[in-house]
Amino acid sequence: MKGVPEGELNKLRALLKGARRAVFFGGAGVSTESGIPDFRSQDGLYRQKYKYPPERILSRTFFEEHTEEFYEFYREKMLALDAQPNEAHKKLAQWEREGKLSAVITQNIDGLHQKAGSREVLELHGSIWRNRCMRCGRSFPVQRIAEGTGVPRCPCGGIVKPDVVLYEEPLDEAVLERSVAFLRAADLLIIGGTSLNVYPAAGLVDFFGGENVVVINRGAPAADVRGALFLDAKIGEVFSAL
Repeated sequence: MKGVPEGELNKLRALLKGARRAVFFGGAGVSTESGIPDFRSQDGLYRQKYKYPPERILSRTFFEEHTEEFYEFYREKMLALDAQPNEAHKKLAQWEREGKLSAVITQNIDGLHQKAGSREVLELHGSIWRNRCMRCGRSFPVQRIAEGTGVPRCPCGGIVKPDVVLYEEPLDEAVLERSVAFLRAADLLIIGGTSLNVYPAAGLVDFFGGENVVVINRGAPAADVRGALFLDAKIGEVFSAL
């Protein structure tokens, strides 16, 4: 494969061959090849010009104080409903079917892992596909938000909020506990498409107690992953070569 030495690919192939309880931990780079922008790259959302910084718009405080402006940004930049799984999503679903992969732990909210066929998907930051009334708890499809204008409301009058974790909000404890359990039982950890910059999610990789770690990302991750096999490449391209 162009850009990645064949020797490194062979090392990855050997690790996968022996895996029975692999866990994949992924970030925004997994979905950029499906046309979904990330946050921190050269073309990411943080480098685009808005009235407010994206990290402020996607905070709980901004959601509560400027709800209509939140939804303007959310509809324009966060809802990629027509995006399709790429080779990375498809390969992970295949490995799960083959009994090599036990779980996908993702920081993404786009639902592409499930669209590709993965079943055990732990969504650390929630999902755009789930939306709930903040007053009565009634569920709504994402189209209720995508096709509407202004602030989406339930018939009861409550605001319909996406089930995504905003800045200043805690991660779901049940999802965290399941993620830790899978990581502790794993015999191989593959980290892909993430710079390991976002905490507390990135701190989860410390719960992996095994010896075999693979990191696939454009550029070295912010955190030092000791003893890892590092492939500096797009994850979809690497997985398509396996």
